[in-house]
Amino acid sequence: MEGIRFVPTVLSIAYEEGIADENSFIQEYYTLMQINDDPLGVWLKSPKIRKASEESDPVLLNLLIELHRKVDKLTHTITSKSALLLTLAHSNSLNAIGHGYIQFAADVLSAKQCYYARIAMPTFPQRHIPLFFEAIDGRIGKITMMHEDDENDWSAYMMACERAMIRQRKGSEREY
Repeated sequence: MEGIRFVPTVLSIAYEEGIADENSFIQEYYTLMQINDDPLGVWLKSPKIRKASEESDPVLLNLLIELHRKVDKLTHTITSKSALLLTLAHSNSLNAIGHGYIQFAADVLSAKQCYYARIAMPTFPQRHIPLFFEAIDGRIGKITMMHEDDENDWSAYMMACERAMIRQRKGSEREY
């Protein structure tokens, strides 16, 4: 598509036909948002705690927080009868991303069809970004609904991929 700037990457995506009005999809969408905004995360974002934590080791603090979140997920798995994540009909990998767009390696989408998706982001902490998108054609989807915090992380990941691509191009230009 012209006018869309894609950056090559490889991301795992699980997706299924559906719209934001479907109960199970929207419920998982908000559940995944709440995992990232858990009480511990909200507490740490408060100005008073942020100032107090300046004196501690930030890496150690992040590792401790992620350990706490993993214990919470394990507790949910053991005590809950419902799975944390839905089993979605399709899984594939993306070969490129853009601001507000995703691109598959092959034609797997139906044009004008709406989808719910979950993308596994290779960040620390590793997490799933839930989103809704509409297929423009068989390979390209336009993101129609994504949480604001996820949009920021998406943009940061995209910029990191762009920087890596630029470094790679500069390195290959020097070889000639």
